[in-house]
Amino acid sequence: MPSLEQADQKVVFGLDIGTRSVVGTVGYMSDGQFNVIAQAVEKHQTRAMLDGQIHDIGKVGMTIRLVKEKLEQQTDIHLTDVCIAAAGRVLKTVRIMYDHEFTDNHDLTEEDIYNLDSAAVEKAYAQFLEENSSGLKFYLVGYSVMHYYLDGYQIVNLEGHSAGNVSVELIATFLPDDCVDGLYKACERAGLKVANLTLEPIAAMMVAIPDRFRMLNLALVDVGAGTSDICVTDDGSITAYGMLPIAGDDITEIIAKKCLVDFNTADEIKITSSHQSEVKYVDIMGLDKTITADEIAVIIKPQVEMMAKKAVEEIKRLNGDQPVSAVFVVGGGGCVPGYTEAIAREMGIPDERVALRGEEVMKNITFLNNDGIERDSLLVTPLGICFSYYEEANNFIFVSFNGTQTKLYDNGKLQIVDAAMQVAFPNEDLFPKRGEELKFTVNGKERTQRGQSGEAAVISLNGKPADIHSKIHANDIIDVKPSTAGEPGKATIDSIPEFKTKFNVNVNGKNVEASRYATVNGEAQTGFYSIKSGDDVKVLDYNTAAQIAELMDITITEDTVIIVNNERGDANTPVYENFKVEFKDQEEALMEYYDDLPDADEEAIRLANEEAYESDDRDVKIVEGKDGQLSFEDLSSEDDSKAFENDPEPVKNILAHDLHVTINNEPHTLHGKADYIFVDIFDAIDFDLSKPQGRAIVTTLNGATPEYMQPIHEGDRIEVYWKT
Repeated sequence: MPSLEQADQKVVFGLDIGTRSVVGTVGYMSDGQFNVIAQAVEKHQTRAMLDGQIHDIGKVGMTIRLVKEKLEQQTDIHLTDVCIAAAGRVLKTVRIMYDHEFTDNHDLTEEDIYNLDSAAVEKAYAQFLEENSSGLKFYLVGYSVMHYYLDGYQIVNLEGHSAGNVSVELIATFLPDDCVDGLYKACERAGLKVANLTLEPIAAMMVAIPDRFRMLNLALVDVGAGTSDICVTDDGSITAYGMLPIAGDDITEIIAKKCLVDFNTADEIKITSSHQSEVKYVDIMGLDKTITADEIAVIIKPQVEMMAKKAVEEIKRLNGDQPVSAVFVVGGGGCVPGYTEAIAREMGIPDERVALRGEEVMKNITFLNNDGIERDSLLVTPLGICFSYYEEANNFIFVSFNGTQTKLYDNGKLQIVDAAMQVAFPNEDLFPKRGEELKFTVNGKERTQRGQSGEAAVISLNGKPADIHSKIHANDIIDVKPSTAGEPGKATIDSIPEFKTKFNVNVNGKNVEASRYATVNGEAQTGFYSIKSGDDVKVLDYNTAAQIAELMDITITEDTVIIVNNERGDANTPVYENFKVEFKDQEEALMEYYDDLPDADEEAIRLANEEAYESDDRDVKIVEGKDGQLSFEDLSSEDDSKAFENDPEPVKNILAHDLHVTINNEPHTLHGKADYIFVDIFDAIDFDLSKPQGRAIVTTLNGATPEYMQPIHEGDRIEVYWKT
């Protein structure tokens, strides 16, 4: 029974629970140097694990217990807490494309881009759950943006560009809860409590890639027995994870077939050939055989090159279809000859930029009990698991989110928004919501008025105000009150740009500016009308005569005469830009029409003269005599004049005629004109237009209201009187 307690000795116990074996390490950190006290390895007796996943918790727990007991014997320390790592091969990745259309023209901000990424991750998570409908819970480990697009064109950075149609293509990585749960339960079977859980690629990175190099764009390939785990780093963190189902066992199988040996013997041949020039073995026929390392290299070369090609393809896919600056290889499968050279060749980088990491990265590690331990790439991951204990991140933590205990994978960059995503808190409840959009049409074209922005979510962290970007740590208490929606979109007629424009018209000889009018769904509305969703707004390019009159404070009565562009109109006559409109009293219009009429006798003389000049027989003109009758004056020669005098009689009154009408029930005769119009009746009656005897003149022609220029005919019945 150990005499010392782990807590008192302040040592860390790390377990690398692999597919073939379990490796345990006990040590402690002092002045930046990690001191290894003891190490122990125990192989699984059965296939209790496959491809990094526990299939038999009891048997794996038994193997862990054996390793624990060996280490306790070496150290005399009672081990109770353990650090473990989940295999990179159990990570699940989803590649997703997400589009968003911005309806306004603001410049894209960092928050816009963050919201775009978050929405894409949510979509990836939803797709992942749909494809893996097992009811299991998954943890978001991280995501890597591959490409941004603006209006369909790839762009490096969206920030500062005018908003439009933006897209993001990214890879999100998830860790299934059952893998974590299996590791925890196997450790519990061995009497251990998990103090820290990280991911194997991260553990390997802690040893293989020093801090000062992690800002570079690098790849780490952990070539194990069953799979090759890949991670890509940039800006100080792992940005993407990948896994290939080809690794060291595939090479072992080729050797087994070539050398005619069992799998375990073939594995020993593979391992030995990596550091000896020749290997002796016994085949299944019982024959002693010898094979050189060069022969092994030739046998496995096609498989090694295929593995390298697949690894490079996956690295580029995870890195946005771009090569990385350098590649580090760890794990036993990566020790085979030709693998690192093939990686460099496929990646298109110099050979020296692909390295197998081993002793050269263990300078800050001291093995206190150096019993022939080889400092090679096989130790990188087990040591990295111990290192992760001293990091503040790369493990699972618990926080309280709105009263619910939530487990999160801590990648060193955890923020409140990550906790919200893990508990499926709606993304739209974190950010201010806009009110409902108002959609309508103006002159047949669609318009949208955005709603007002609401209030952001009210967030507190451990009782203090915070925001979605506040960093969180283990046991933090997060409270989030959902964001609110703003006021819906609003618009009035007078807010429409077309409605604000004016146009010029001439009113009673004066140029004035007229305002626009509008209809909504066919009905006239004022500028104060509040537009509703679906309204059909039409801004008219004219005013009616009535609207022009209202603008000019002119009152239209039944006696008002409206003239638009010199033609009689009415209150509803359209008046367009640069039109001329006149408003007159009926009496005024009557007098103007009458004054403008040509004298009937003069017109008759003019017409007769035109006809006479067109005659070839005589050179005459028609004149009006003293008695008012028409006659001809001869303008031809004297002989012609005599001949003319011999004619029976001169032509008289060839155009004028009398017209008999009834006015106010009394017969009247109109004289001296060829054609008569309504205003001619005022020559036949005693009706003084200049001295009004009432409010207005009432006129009828055969019972109907006439126009003043309307022709009249024989027998017409006419009424004219003052309306009082």
